[in-house]
Amino acid sequence: MKRLPVLVLSGALLTACGATVEEAAPSGPVGAPATVTNCGEPLTVPGVPQRVVVNDTGVAEIMFALGLTDRIAGYTTYDGKHVDYNTSPWRADFDRAPSLGTAFTRETIRAARPDFVFAGWNYGFKETTGVNPDWIRSIGAVPYQLTEACRQAGSTKRGVMPRSTRCSRTSPTSGRCSGCRAVPRSWSRSTAHGSRRCTPAHRRTRPAGPGLPVRQRVAGPFTSGRTGTPQAIIENAGGVNVFADLDDSWTTASWEGAAQRDPQVIAIVDYGVGPENTPDAKIAQLRSQPLLANTTAVREGNFVVIPYAGWVEGPRTPGSVETLGAYLRSKGF
Repeated sequence: MKRLPVLVLSGALLTACGATVEEAAPSGPVGAPATVTNCGEPLTVPGVPQRVVVNDTGVAEIMFALGLTDRIAGYTTYDGKHVDYNTSPWRADFDRAPSLGTAFTRETIRAARPDFVFAGWNYGFKETTGVNPDWIRSIGAVPYQLTEACRQAGSTKRGVMPRSTRCSRTSPTSGRCSGCRAVPRSWSRSTAHGSRRCTPAHRRTRPAGPGLPVRQRVAGPFTSGRTGTPQAIIENAGGVNVFADLDDSWTTASWEGAAQRDPQVIAIVDYGVGPENTPDAKIAQLRSQPLLANTTAVREGNFVVIPYAGWVEGPRTPGSVETLGAYLRSKGF
């Protein structure tokens, strides 16, 4: 049966991109020093974190879903946070946790006096700002990296977790590190529910075809390769990522490459940052883009919109699978 190509169009520059945490059983009892695997390396947490700083709405929602809102010393977001906030099941938690604004800087982090920092490369950690895991350690805090943002050995390419595990295995380790005794049981129930929501969507949807998450730039679309969260969302929804041959998470492709793959559905990332980044504005840009204008998706008007927090790894992932899967079925795929 024919598989449907899907293109995910972001359109605005990502300051953060996702939240995946590796499954790893910590050593020792809750509250004692624990060692877990993070980005393929052992990471020791000396005790139960009390002041956690996180970057990005998706990472904040992981903490909220784990019932750890009271452990958050502060969270940073991006300029279009209102879209994620207005669609979030955890609006009350966003209101209750301290907001540190949109600048994930040394000054902002240090002022929050964290003992645990949850972020990732291009999800807060950057060489240009000096905010990196080594600096986090230098101020006496533990740096915990998002798996989708983990750098692959010997390169700056990102993403190390097999994509098939991402739909239901987001964040159990962070819950254990944060010392919540109820988290392993509650998260197990949560991930089991997530698996049920993902798997039926995959089975109900006839295989569609390559799907692609894309963020638009002059030089080409910014999209997700096979190690990004959208890959798992598209696969579980019954589609195929048109850029699954790219061994990276969020990365720049070319308009020529996108057009040659002929996406039949384009999924738009709603960042809510400025009038040029509204879903309508992005659709207009696609229709005026000479190469993409002739693709099946643009000709037939096959566009589906999902908020940014639905494309990064976190508790919204199963819902995004359902949304995309339902859209593919509505189009007869």
